[in-house]
Amino acid sequence: MSAYKSFLVSDIKIVPFTVNKGYSLPYSYFATGSDYKLTGVDRFLGTSGSFLTNQTTTGTLSTQYQVLVYNSTKELYYSNFLTSSWGDAPFRRSLVPGADSSGDEYVGSTSSTGRYENYLQTTLTQSRYFPTGSNSQVGVISIPSKLFGDSIQPYSFNYTFISASTTHSLTDDGEGNLVSASINVGNIIYPHGLAIITNQGLASGSIDVTNVTCSFSSSYTIYETQYKATIRDNEFNYTLNPTVVSSSYSVSGSWYNFVYPTGSVYDYVTGSYFSPFITTIGLYSDNQELLAVAKLAQPLQASNTTDTTIIINLDR
Repeated sequence: MSAYKSFLVSDIKIVPFTVNKGYSLPYSYFATGSDYKLTGVDRFLGTSGSFLTNQTTTGTLSTQYQVLVYNSTKELYYSNFLTSSWGDAPFRRSLVPGADSSGDEYVGSTSSTGRYENYLQTTLTQSRYFPTGSNSQVGVISIPSKLFGDSIQPYSFNYTFISASTTHSLTDDGEGNLVSASINVGNIIYPHGLAIITNQGLASGSIDVTNVTCSFSSSYTIYETQYKATIRDNEFNYTLNPTVVSSSYSVSGSWYNFVYPTGSVYDYVTGSYFSPFITTIGLYSDNQELLAVAKLAQPLQASNTTDTTIIINLDR
């Protein structure tokens, strides 16, 4: 048996909070080939040039074209930083007014250079470098969203590899830059799970290696719905447990035997000091469909003198 009471809008709150989880991914060996692959993390080498003349592929878990990796990286994250490491100056058209509107003239370029969204990871003025020379290369480390969640936590990224008998460790500075030995060697896009190495001495070496580890902390937003169930002092003061009801009595004779339900309750629940205990709360839809069940840690006695409030938290 149960009793129903509707929630008010003020009784329901949705509160977001962020949780973090650390990952440390070592390389693993795949017996089907001779390549060592970093668990769950793909690595690509991007090379400048024309797709018509260079269709070399790259990738440790998936296959992409080097030229397309290079061009996509340039377009998405560096299109405003190709002529200046502090950002290209945007071109503007100027209006030269005439004697009337028919004599007005526009002077200047209509190019959109310097106006693209490059996903800057800091509120500071950011410096970015992207190699544009012939046969330039960039290394791209791609972490799947199932690992980093909403974004990589700033200050948590570390990528270590051995190249030419030298151990290199790349870390992020919390402002979207990758640093190795106090030198800026690339950038990290936290919400995309991408680490981009633009330093020409490290780009190819960071990708084409066998001994590599990667660690970072993920960031994921969980929404907690809080339901406030308030029981007034004059509500639900009678137990709904069917065991307190005397179910029936019998009447017998020489040729008959009848059983009559009485519906009467036992004397111990009719006293003025009796209050039922609450053990379970169910959440129902408007159609009285049971959606969730909340169990109290221990039975809670309802009060007939003060209001009783029960808080139910549901994560989703």
